[in-house]
Amino acid sequence: MSIVISVPRETRAGEQRVALVPDMVKKLSALGVSIKVQTGAGDAAGYADSDYEAASATIETDEYALYQQADILLTVNPATPTQISQLKAGSILMGFLNPYSDTDRFKTLQAKSISAFSMEMVPRISRAQAMDALSSQASIAGYKAVLIASTLSGKFFPMLTTAAGTVRPSKVLIIGAGVAGLQAIATARRLGAIVEAYDVRAAVKEQVESLGAKFVDIDIKAEGSGGYARELTDEEKQQQQAILARHVAAADVVITTAAIPGRPSPRIITKAMVEGMKGGSVIVDLAAEGGGNCELTVADEMVMHNRVKIYGPLNVPGTVANHASELYARNLFNLLSLIIKEGAVHIDLEDQILKDSLITHGGEIVNANVRDRIQNAGA
Repeated sequence: MSIVISVPRETRAGEQRVALVPDMVKKLSALGVSIKVQTGAGDAAGYADSDYEAASATIETDEYALYQQADILLTVNPATPTQISQLKAGSILMGFLNPYSDTDRFKTLQAKSISAFSMEMVPRISRAQAMDALSSQASIAGYKAVLIASTLSGKFFPMLTTAAGTVRPSKVLIIGAGVAGLQAIATARRLGAIVEAYDVRAAVKEQVESLGAKFVDIDIKAEGSGGYARELTDEEKQQQQAILARHVAAADVVITTAAIPGRPSPRIITKAMVEGMKGGSVIVDLAAEGGGNCELTVADEMVMHNRVKIYGPLNVPGTVANHASELYARNLFNLLSLIIKEGAVHIDLEDQILKDSLITHGGEIVNANVRDRIQNAGA
């Protein structure tokens, strides 16, 4: 019998993405596997059941059968306790698993000897770029954040010359020049804004300037591991805020993207900074899920303070569901290609990509960080 890969409808409220798109069904089928897709799984992303059937997938209406027959289950969001309970022992789960919290999920996966691959844990090395789902989804978030900001702002982004006079371009400040920040810079520039960008990693200055933005240099170097920034000291935070306050005050739009995996989002914009901004200015805080980069951010809500709008949207990639699903499905396909060989599953624990992204395997919690958290929680 061939390997069965199952794709369920996402259960997270408002989620529009799907883990697999028809084009990737065709490619996976070429590896000698069978694909089962829950009916309606791709509807919100623009993919009909008939699209999957045309790509050789089977549409499954029986949800229980979808899980019971799965050798590999692909999800976007973390699998729910109900989904995990219905998976057969020894199967494979692949998706975003939120490995920094909800440790009970991993104990259940361990008990069922499920091999769980967390897309958040794919290492940021050259060979894994095609599997880096955090980056593919962050790029979408950076793009959409600028569109959200332009909608909320009462100003044009580009300079316009009209019969009634010339309108000056908006000034946009991007905080955090990772994948999301760089895409936000590029998008704001395409819309004609004057763009500045700040990051504690001085090494990104060249990337920022190559996109046509001015780099805000505060002479702090905070490069960390895995492409992320380290946490700043209290003295560095004071220096950062003193200089940033001037740039925040001059901006019409501020987009924040700074996040540290497994930790609360760093608080960069204070209430005092917001009060120094011009009326009608906008802050879009992409770090809202981790508590926000702005002191006044409330997740998934619009806050008006001193005539400044502060918005902390959640699941921004899910609002660009078609392309977000397409990119995510490619990430999954590239990772699956490492474990499916000649129609059989082989997990090579010597492969750094597979080793780093595995959380549970063979009845054990193999990721040291997750294992330590579970042990500390039970201490």
